[in-house]
Amino acid sequence: MALGGGVFLTENKVLPGSYINFTSAARADASLSDRGVAAVAVELDWGVEGEVFCVTADEFLTDSSEIFGYQYTDEKVKGIRDLFKNAGKCYFYRTNGGNKASCGFGEARYSGVRGNSIIIAVAEDGDEFAVDTYFDGRNIDSQKVTSAEELEDNAYVVFDKEAELYATAGMNMTGGSNGSADSGKHQEFMDKIESLSFNTLGCLTGDDGVKDLYVDFTKMMRETYGIKFQTVVYRKAAENEGIINVWNKAVGENEKEHELVWWVTGASAGCEINESLTNKEYDGMFKVDTVFKQRELEEGIRNGRFMFHRAGEKVRVIEDINSLTEFSVQKNEDFSYNQIVRVIDQIGNDIAVMFNEKYLGKVQNNNAGRLAFWNDIVTYNRELERLGVIENFMAEDVVVEMGKDKKSVKVTNPIEVVCAMSKLYMTVIVE
Repeated sequence: MALGGGVFLTENKVLPGSYINFTSAARADASLSDRGVAAVAVELDWGVEGEVFCVTADEFLTDSSEIFGYQYTDEKVKGIRDLFKNAGKCYFYRTNGGNKASCGFGEARYSGVRGNSIIIAVAEDGDEFAVDTYFDGRNIDSQKVTSAEELEDNAYVVFDKEAELYATAGMNMTGGSNGSADSGKHQEFMDKIESLSFNTLGCLTGDDGVKDLYVDFTKMMRETYGIKFQTVVYRKAAENEGIINVWNKAVGENEKEHELVWWVTGASAGCEINESLTNKEYDGMFKVDTVFKQRELEEGIRNGRFMFHRAGEKVRVIEDINSLTEFSVQKNEDFSYNQIVRVIDQIGNDIAVMFNEKYLGKVQNNNAGRLAFWNDIVTYNRELERLGVIENFMAEDVVVEMGKDKKSVKVTNPIEVVCAMSKLYMTVIVE
């Protein structure tokens, strides 16, 4: 990483950067950085290998076939549809490879079974050849050339420029296959996303060893490097505000129990800091197991489980909480509420960006420089208050002072986070 960051016990850091602590007590302007960014590693039948690739919600809607090998409405990508119900952008990483399908005119752009759905048709047209590429029966590319050397690769096919073209009604590509999912790919994925900015990471596996890896990675990034995001896992009691422990399972033929991680990852990433997922309706594609007794729901909330329940005909989130259940002076019960965690993560990320881009190495650590930094923090906090994210903010409570050495700045920034209503206690007096 280029800059230092994380939490501090004493003012003893070596790398330049932002070191920010959050306790229970006590970007380069006032604008807030955008939310709605997720990251997942997943097994696919088609797509980029070995690299993280970014897909927006709009791109998924219009180009799903090119990116994932299936059209937007296909059952095979319903998990991704769940994610993009609320996320605006996602970083994907493929955990499996495989073999590329091929024929006499070229090979599939990517490995996987979906390459077997490609057909190349060639027709003679005078001195030229009309070369058409079909995918799932749809004509996705047409070219007229005099030889294969002139063919331009398309989103599905890399043509053999030395091939001999001849008329054929349709030549199927064959030999495309999926490799086995590799748990080691999850570590590769984490190495590659360390430098990326996202709000929520999804752990799409039921493997306990891989889930442990995601939990450890999240704790390390949050606590050692100061990179704030939350991670969604299935049935993992991690005892940390950065881990959202999804407890309900997806049910149905051929469904994996952890599929609800898709929706929760997207919903968490896309949830604004002045909003909560409490009572949010599940509008996804999977059938949710909600067969719990009242005492089981209460026990689940006490144990930091993110749970859904059936309210009439709809399935809703009971409470927007994370896996933190053991509280301390540094982290009280407030830190178990995801809305509060999203707020403090936003503040940590935004003020770190503000300092790193506007002040680090550029502004003198004197009264004037510290006053400018104080003004930016106050302006930022007032914007949060205007949005209803914090309340009772007092500018004079913000302190920006010199640290232990001439290069350090010490900031105290007390905030009072606002939460959405979730409980009603009412006394009705009849006279």
